[in-house]
Amino acid sequence: MAFSFSLAKTPSIYCGVGTLCEITGWLLNLKAQSVMLVIGSQSLRRMGKLNLVEEFITKSGASFKLVKSDGEPTVETVDDITERFFGAGIDAVISVGGGSVIDLGKAVSAMLPYGNSVMDHLEGVGKGFAHPGVTLPYLAIPTTSGTGGEVSKNAVLSRVGPTGFKKSLRHDNFVPSAVILDGDLLTSADASVTAACGMDAFTQLLEPYFSTAASPMTDAIVWSGLEHLIPNLLPACGDSAHDPSVRLQMAYAALCSGIGLANAGLGIVHGLAGPIGGKHPIPHGVICGTLIASAQRQNWDALKQRAPEHPTIHRMARVGRMMPGGFDLKDDYAAVDHFTEVLENWVEMLGIPRLGCFDIKDSDLDLIVQESSNRHNPIELTDSEIRSLLERRC
Repeated sequence: MAFSFSLAKTPSIYCGVGTLCEITGWLLNLKAQSVMLVIGSQSLRRMGKLNLVEEFITKSGASFKLVKSDGEPTVETVDDITERFFGAGIDAVISVGGGSVIDLGKAVSAMLPYGNSVMDHLEGVGKGFAHPGVTLPYLAIPTTSGTGGEVSKNAVLSRVGPTGFKKSLRHDNFVPSAVILDGDLLTSADASVTAACGMDAFTQLLEPYFSTAASPMTDAIVWSGLEHLIPNLLPACGDSAHDPSVRLQMAYAALCSGIGLANAGLGIVHGLAGPIGGKHPIPHGVICGTLIASAQRQNWDALKQRAPEHPTIHRMARVGRMMPGGFDLKDDYAAVDHFTEVLENWVEMLGIPRLGCFDIKDSDLDLIVQESSNRHNPIELTDSEIRSLLERRC
């Protein structure tokens, strides 16, 4: 893995139980008078926390305008909000919710200073105009532990359909100004959401660790994330779902995954997530969660066949020794076998839906393969190998 590296900027991070109160100080430092508050359609009300968030905003002396988000953010949603609030004197944006809410707030904070369509700047499908990079101050407050979008420089937007896409609005300045991880906000997600988000974070820790662009810095960050995620993922989906300390460790792992992906890139799972998510209405976490074990199996088979001394094998073995029951495994191949098998078992235990549950058929796979990316995957997979890993989860 390369030693020469750069590290993208990170936001100010407030991590702990009860840190939601930092909203007030953040707004006071900005001297903000008017705030846009972006929330999920139900999550904050279900938690009984919306009044508390509003209280911390008004305590700073600011007023707020409430925007509700439902589902993954689309180009149309961003453009609609931008049109409605352009010139309305918004000084800052705060998002409280899952990864979709975080991405929506990020995109809106980038577009409100200008008022034009986000399609002017969306990579790969837009008009190709460079975004000037000036944004409104943005505070990201996750209520799930998955995407790591609270520390990344891109907002993922989609348009679902036969000609659909899932693409990024991206700029170094889109990294949020600050992040609050409050364990008390993370306990309401149900088991299926927690599982999908947790496997998304797991994928985003594994892929940077196995990436061809990994560095000593990203290794340290994602390894710390793995140390917190692996012992807590199953408890967070089970008996410890309402334990703020368990949830906070999952949130910390997701944050580490966001830093890892921003600096070391991702592998074949995310190379497939874009073309799948753009054409089929499947939550991103479900795509990652359903594919990660199959992708690990395919990568492992390819490494054994074509690169049996590849350094990534030792990295996979290190993860295998961290998985339950793997500590005493001395042989690297045995440790990778163990890692791969436990990962497959977790996907089944957690009930991550198969692609076929979302009406993806065998006839759809060739187009998905054609549009996929192998970038930063530890070994370049052939089209037939990529198709095989998809077939196992259809």
